[in-house]
Amino acid sequence: MDRLKNLGTLKLSAIAAVALALVGLVTLIAIGGASAKRGAPGETMATMAFDQALAERGAYLATAANCVSCHTAPGGEAFAGGLSFETPFGLVYSTNITPDEATGIGSWTYEAFERSMRKGIGDGGEHLYPVFPYTSFAKITPEDMKALFAYFQSLDPVESRPLSNDMQFPFDQRWMLGGWKLLFMEGGTYEPDMAQTEKWNRGAYLTQALAHCAACHSPRNSFGAKKAGQELSGGIYMDKVPSGDNRKWSAPNLTSAQSGIGHWTAEELVAYLKVGKNTHAAMFGPMNEVIGNSTRYLTTTDLEAMATYFKSLPPVAAAARAQQASADKLGRGQTIYNIHCGTCHMPTGLGAPETGATLAGSPIVQAEDPASLLNVIIYGPELPDPWPPIGDWGQMPSFNDTLKDDEIAALASYMRQEWGHQAGEVTIEHVEVQRPPYDTDFQGLTE
Repeated sequence: MDRLKNLGTLKLSAIAAVALALVGLVTLIAIGGASAKRGAPGETMATMAFDQALAERGAYLATAANCVSCHTAPGGEAFAGGLSFETPFGLVYSTNITPDEATGIGSWTYEAFERSMRKGIGDGGEHLYPVFPYTSFAKITPEDMKALFAYFQSLDPVESRPLSNDMQFPFDQRWMLGGWKLLFMEGGTYEPDMAQTEKWNRGAYLTQALAHCAACHSPRNSFGAKKAGQELSGGIYMDKVPSGDNRKWSAPNLTSAQSGIGHWTAEELVAYLKVGKNTHAAMFGPMNEVIGNSTRYLTTTDLEAMATYFKSLPPVAAAARAQQASADKLGRGQTIYNIHCGTCHMPTGLGAPETGATLAGSPIVQAEDPASLLNVIIYGPELPDPWPPIGDWGQMPSFNDTLKDDEIAALASYMRQEWGHQAGEVTIEHVEVQRPPYDTDFQGLTE
């Protein structure tokens, strides 16, 4: 359940429009709310017979789903919840999913657990916010769902009650989510594609259901739902930057588009998901938790299956034509690049095994929104600690105190429109919203 803060950054006018539209869905919402009934009594975690083998299988599935990253607060007990998620609609805190009967899910029946995973309905009948990716988990097979329940049953109970959500009106009215689900929720477990291989179907299942990659890597509409026909073409979410503040991040395009990962080989995809680095890129920022807590523990067979699925995806690119920067701005950006970046990343943008990552063809550089690229430039990439012994690349410095807003905008624009790239211009306004607050003492990362 990796960091699903992927509702985008919307302007207040857009939020107001969403609110008016949701209020107009009263009839649909009433119908949707009728399904949010508490299930009949059944076996709970406390009364259910424990199956060790099933729990061990569930542990692997929970790792594939990266449940620990979202359900563990900084400094808190694993799976005890309390991690905050900043969305355009308000603040959501993850729940305690240990088998504590008072503050966790220890009193839940299997039916209640399954209903929360498939329909986004809590044990009390309340609609759950789709920050919890039940839209993906609905595809999990019944066998895997039971294994997950058995695993959470096996955990040590932790008494910890997360803070209450702080959602803006009218989004604090959970019954409204009934209408949202009627409009955007697709039910049903994963159905294998008989025209594809078993390996492809395994990769599709892992990617679509358990790993829920589309949750962060897909664009969202004004209602916070994934845009139809644009799955895995890149998304926007909020997460921490090295200064400790929440900032926008852009999840890159995972399709075979020019701005995506189509030029990565299957072997390179497996290497990235297994050890966090390949010839093109190294993990940083939010992907540290995805790889560090999840994909590096998956079997090579499963990672190869996911790579097979990714390699089969048709290209999905941005629909809007990118704004081009002026020749003067690009020339200035090239000069800044040659001074500060060219030594490690090479004037060609191809990098080198001993010095730095490849920028030519990078999906981070070419993302429709430049947020992640700007975060790297401003803060330096936040690498995992300890850094796995997988290469010679050193710690890229922060340019927060070195380059001004207009210089960063020129530099980023140059990288996004050089080496055959067709991404849009970066403006001073783009840079300003990613900068740390002026009252911060952030001085950049050190080796």
